[in-house]
Amino acid sequence: MPRRDDDPDFVEAVARGLDVLRAFAPRQPAMSLSEVAAASGLARPTARRILLTLETLGYVRSGDGQFSLTPRVLELGLTYVQSMGLWDVARPHLEALVARTGESSSVAQLDGSDIVYVARVAVPKIIALAVQVGTRFPAPATSMGTVLLADLTPREVDTALAQPSRSGVVPRWEPTRAELEEALADARAAGYAVADEKLAPGVRSVAAPLRRGAGGPVVAAVNVTVHAAETSLATLLEHHLPLLLATAETVSEELALVARLPVSHVDTDANGSEGRPTGPAPPA
Repeated sequence: MPRRDDDPDFVEAVARGLDVLRAFAPRQPAMSLSEVAAASGLARPTARRILLTLETLGYVRSGDGQFSLTPRVLELGLTYVQSMGLWDVARPHLEALVARTGESSSVAQLDGSDIVYVARVAVPKIIALAVQVGTRFPAPATSMGTVLLADLTPREVDTALAQPSRSGVVPRWEPTRAELEEALADARAAGYAVADEKLAPGVRSVAAPLRRGAGGPVVAAVNVTVHAAETSLATLLEHHLPLLLATAETVSEELALVARLPVSHVDTDANGSEGRPTGPAPPA
């Protein structure tokens, strides 16, 4: 594979390692060397070296000629989620929302033309698509994606949609740019977005933005998802939406508070041993 970036600081080996990790699709957890090489676009010897390196580091396991990811890969994504403070802040409020609605609630962020779930409190209901932390869906067909795209400038929307979806999902609704712009304008005006079976049959949801304080930039979206056969659009909007908006406002306020908290750091000495914490001095 030729270099994909002419920047002298670009490390091709790191990019290839990530290519290998991304080669493992949700419905194909175990793959042969040839399958990994084909999915990642790498030569077999290169893919083999990367897989063995990842196995040594604990991110991949092998057996019977097959390679699969280990749970340690979750650390890579969870570090990001934890660094954002989203889960710690949102969790109790999502749990309270789920208790009051009896429906699942999730938080997602935008990644190119997809949304990626970064937090979720679920109830045991059967819907058309399985969802968990890390699940990706095409943004335009989802309520959370609409909310997130609505916060972008037209140029930023172009940049996001120029990246092909990596969700593997073909949505029921694939809007023209004019249709999408209308949906985004409606979301900006209303402060929320609804997706009524746009992603898949039976999947109906409403989403609101999460900000770092009132008027701050949108950092994520939170939703309530229902089964269309069980919950009407009227119930979703008249009962669940007010609870969702109140939850989003509370989480946004707390995210702003967390962002203003001083961060303590720990010094290390020349031998790498931890010293005393540094940061703002405690009050006398």
